[in-house]
Amino acid sequence: MKLLKSNVPVLLLMLFCCASVNKTDAQASVFSYQKYIEKGDTLNYRELFPDFDTLRKYPLVIFLHGSGERGNDNEAQLKWGVKNFATDEMMKLHPAIVIAPQCPEKKAWANFSRTNSTEMSLLPTPSRQMEMLITLVHKLIEKLPIDTNRIYITGLSMGGFGTFDAIARYPNLFAAAVPVCGGGDVSKAASIAHIPIWIFHGAEDAAVNPLLSINMMNALTKAGAHPGFTMYPETGHFSWIAAYSDPMMMEWLFRQHK
Repeated sequence: MKLLKSNVPVLLLMLFCCASVNKTDAQASVFSYQKYIEKGDTLNYRELFPDFDTLRKYPLVIFLHGSGERGNDNEAQLKWGVKNFATDEMMKLHPAIVIAPQCPEKKAWANFSRTNSTEMSLLPTPSRQMEMLITLVHKLIEKLPIDTNRIYITGLSMGGFGTFDAIARYPNLFAAAVPVCGGGDVSKAASIAHIPIWIFHGAEDAAVNPLLSINMMNALTKAGAHPGFTMYPETGHFSWIAAYSDPMMMEWLFRQHK
């Protein structure tokens, strides 16, 4: 009996872990497998369609993963963050079409030149992956019931840089942006000041200097914008865990319209 009692907490923990894994797998399974091919190049992506309702249009959320999820398996990009948009509660409160493209190995969403760890400049042309992504978005607008006044973009780490890159290059496309532990070109702040932006970063991020986010926040404020800014204390690079599980951020995001 003592052995049985001592195993009860372990059994409960195993049941909890199994339930959590099954729930995560279920959230991933609602993202269909898709690919976009252009001029011999392929952009894999996963797509969430919230409801079979042909009578209304939905907001579009573009989710950009980080460098660790690059590849061609069309799976890894769902590892962090994006599945928070696919919970039953979120799909009930804020049904949205969500696309999560996957960047190939050794490629990047953004195309910046880096002067140092706290300064960067947007290069004249987008990366091939960003170029294909934006073309894909316009094609999806033609065939899916997307509310073009509610196109949102968000991303973490490499995807946070990609988020700043995208809104700087295509400032009239997006209704809101949520860059997480990323950075951008402060000289472009005036051109994106009209876009609602909420920036997230960890105060102890050793991978991406928090000053990159702070500098963007300051430049946007100077340009007349009112960006949201959250710096998590005692948090390193994984600030996206808190950011994408924040119901206030989600509520804010889906309130935004062009």
